[in-house]
Amino acid sequence: MEKRSVPLYTKTGDSGETALFDGTRVSKADPRVEAYGEVDELNAWLGLVRANRAGDELDAMLDQIQRDLFALGAVLADPRHRIAARVEKAKLGGSDVAKLEQWIDTLDGRLPPLRRFILAGGAPAGALLHLSRTVCRRAERAIVALGSDAVDPLVVVYMNRLSDLLFVMARAANAHAGAAEIEW
Repeated sequence: MEKRSVPLYTKTGDSGETALFDGTRVSKADPRVEAYGEVDELNAWLGLVRANRAGDELDAMLDQIQRDLFALGAVLADPRHRIAARVEKAKLGGSDVAKLEQWIDTLDGRLPPLRRFILAGGAPAGALLHLSRTVCRRAERAIVALGSDAVDPLVVVYMNRLSDLLFVMARAANAHAGAAEIEW
């Protein structure tokens, strides 16, 4: 068994505080910590979707989204915008939003048009994608609550587009599994 060089626990958060990337100590209840915590939760839910085998195409998309969410969390944990210079992979750009839009258009083009609202559910992967969409919306609200000066507007656009994509992915996963959509 390989020995770890850095312990998993640091004890620096035992008093209810954590450090942002710029070294600032804040409460673990700080709105910024809450926002990147919501993004982290969304990432975990998407891992559960992947474990429920949404299909190869959706899995490849979810893999990229999970990577994007790590970058987005890093951006949120960096109030002074110092990480981008150190960690190139922690950048999100307009091309990332365009990629989400392309995926929405591709998946939606294969699905029957919506005429009514549908109830969340269906096959396991589809139901988990519906749940992930609501977690995404909660994360988006937490990010917006930080204020327009606190985050790059692209972060809000990305999260808004991602929730749309997760809805279409849920429909696509259910269609792939042969699970009927139940209209409201």
